[in-house]
Order: sequence, then structure tokens, then C-alpha cells
Amino acid sequence: MVLLKGPSANAFQGGYLNINKPADWSSTDVVRKLKGMTKVKKIGHGGTLDPIATGVLPVCLGSGTRFAEMILLGTKEYTITLQLGVTTNTYDSEGDVTGEADSGDVTREQAEKQLDAFRGSLEQTPPMFSAVKHQGKRLYELARKGIEVERKARKVEVLKLDLARWEPPVVELTVECSHGFYARSLAHDFGQALGCGAHLTGLVRTRAGIFDIEASHTLAEVQERVDAGDWQELVEPLDFTLQHLPSVKLDPIAAEAVQHGQPLSVSQFGPPAGSKPGQQLRAYDADSRLIALLVYEPEKLGWRPDKVLAAK
Repeated sequence: MVLLKGPSANAFQGGYLNINKPADWSSTDVVRKLKGMTKVKKIGHGGTLDPIATGVLPVCLGSGTRFAEMILLGTKEYTITLQLGVTTNTYDSEGDVTGEADSGDVTREQAEKQLDAFRGSLEQTPPMFSAVKHQGKRLYELARKGIEVERKARKVEVLKLDLARWEPPVVELTVECSHGFYARSLAHDFGQALGCGAHLTGLVRTRAGIFDIEASHTLAEVQERVDAGDWQELVEPLDFTLQHLPSVKLDPIAAEAVQHGQPLSVSQFGPPAGSKPGQQLRAYDADSRLIALLVYEPEKLGWRPDKVLAAK
């Protein structure tokens, strides 16, 4: 068994489309449209974007849906546009105005100073108009009925936060953050900290994990390639989101065992140097086709197959 540097499947098992979501489309709308275009039955997205937002929406196709959490766990980058002096019930321009205040006295220096409180680890309360569940119901379902409930704050990480444009009442921020971050909550909370209120008017996701907006494709581009019969050339390979994991190429006997869900003993395959319990490996067959992830379980003296892909 030989370690590989970066194999990819030699036949289409699935993969990922890096879509630049248009405004006024929900993430579900994009998935539905792509199902109709490509005729792929199993499609899902890697992280919801609000209809008001544009930018990177990773879409998982076929077996790519098995690895969606690899996208969700990555950091995200956004460009956030907000308006000072106006608050809304949805925290964005889609909602009803709930308050107005004069923001003319707010200075750039004050804004820069207040941003310090939103960097690093912080507790963020989800908006009422969000998909978070409360007693089995989505918060937005309750909000549409005029019901407001207490929401549990979530811990999020803000790795970078910069004031990119200061043209009051319009302000533009750039942020790098963890999964679970709400740009609308940041806009609202930042406005409250400044004492004048604010709401989000524009949001562009420029990166989601390893998916970057510079390499994204519009739905129109995908449709053109569907019409040309070569849309799969736009698809990133199945192991695109797994490149941070070590890899191993298995001999035919070991590969067959893994594809039947059978663990490999350390006598069959010793762990790479530095392997710890829970270490994951990409496992490929002799044709360099991804067949599973392996999880190192030293207490069981072996490697357990995980996310085993269907045999060719």
C-alpha cells in the first residue's frame, strides 16, 4: 500500500459545483434548478445563503453529499453592506422598519472602536427570522405569526473583521468567520453598539471553505455547458474537500474488504507516523478511485471504514 499525493476518481461518482448564487434565489431554489438542468437526482448545498445574499454556494452532487460537513466546518468570508440609522424586524432590508434614528454624529473612529467587540470568540443571538428550530418549529415560522421567543446565543468565531467602506449611512464590512455566524445579527448588533441602529442591505459570500468566488460559476454558465454536453467539466472531484487528509492506495484484497464495510487490522495496514485515535484517511482502490474514509481506532487494533462509497 502506497501513500498518494493527490488522486482523484477516474469516473464520475459525484463532486461539487461552486455556484455564484444570484440575489432573490433561495439556496433550495438553486438546488432545484440544478436538478432540473443536470438530471442528477441527489443534490444538496453546503451552507444556506439568504435570498438577499449572493456569492459562493457550494453544491454537492451524487456522493459529494456524503462529505457536505467538510464544507460546513470550514471558515467563511463575507462582504457585508449595512445601513446605519434604520432597524428592521428581519435585521435586513427585506423586513419591516422597526425604528429610525439619526446616525449623522457617528464617526469612523467610533465605528472602528466598536468593531473590536465583534472580533474573536463571541456569543451571537440568531435573528427571529432564521431557520433555527424552537420546539420543532423554525423561528421564521413563529416570527411570521408575530411570535417572538427567547433564543439561545451561539458561540461563533470572528477571525477577521475590517471596515472596508465608510460612506454613512452606508457601511461595508469584510469578515472571516466560523460556521454558524449570522451576518444579519452582526449588522443589527453593530448598529445597537453605535447607538443608532442598523440593518443589512447586501451580503456577498466570497469564500466558503476552499470554495472561492473567483472560481465560481453562474447558473447561466452551467446551463450553457449542459446544452453543450460537457457540464461535468465544471464539477470539482469528489475528493476536492478532503485534500487536508492523508491518503492511502489499497491493494485489491484490502479495497474489497473496505467496500464491504470490513475493518483493516494494523497488521494489514500500519498507521502513518503520528496517527492518533480518530485520524481519518482517504482510501483509494488500485484505479485511484475514492472508495471510503478510514478512521483509526487503536483500541480495536485497526481502521474502520467510514462513508463507504458504492462499488463501481
